[in-house]
Amino acid sequence: MKVLAVASVGGHWIQLLRLTPVFEGQEVIFVSTKASFAATVPDHSFYTIPDGSRKNPLVLLKSFKALISIIMKEQPEVLISTGAAPGLLALICGRIFKKKTIWVDSVANVEQLSMSGKIASKFVSHVYTQWPNLAQGRIKYAGSVLSKDQNL
Repeated sequence: MKVLAVASVGGHWIQLLRLTPVFEGQEVIFVSTKASFAATVPDHSFYTIPDGSRKNPLVLLKSFKALISIIMKEQPEVLISTGAAPGLLALICGRIFKKKTIWVDSVANVEQLSMSGKIASKFVSHVYTQWPNLAQGRIKYAGSVLSKDQNL
């Protein structure tokens, strides 16, 4: 199986990397907003996209275009993201192409899902929170990137 794993800088990227054992034996292609992150995944294909947010929608449009190109080229079966806006955009693109999509909300969101997580929960295939108290309905809890148990 081919997996496209997308996250922006900071904690989102670190959390995505903490999930990589879940994809052991799969081909994982990484996408982020910082080119130097390629060094953290040396045995994998890596793409850089512009880092946009709701405050700069034109940059998000460039990210969207780049993500469409990446998905068309790589043809992943699954897309996963830990956030933020670029990751959400990737999952939107994934749904356009009828791919399986997975959102893992940031461990930093203790009391409620992130804004991107709330949006993602409306359309992605699977939504995970890293806090048991936030699991309800479609939003599942399967562990945390902080724990050694990664059952996502």
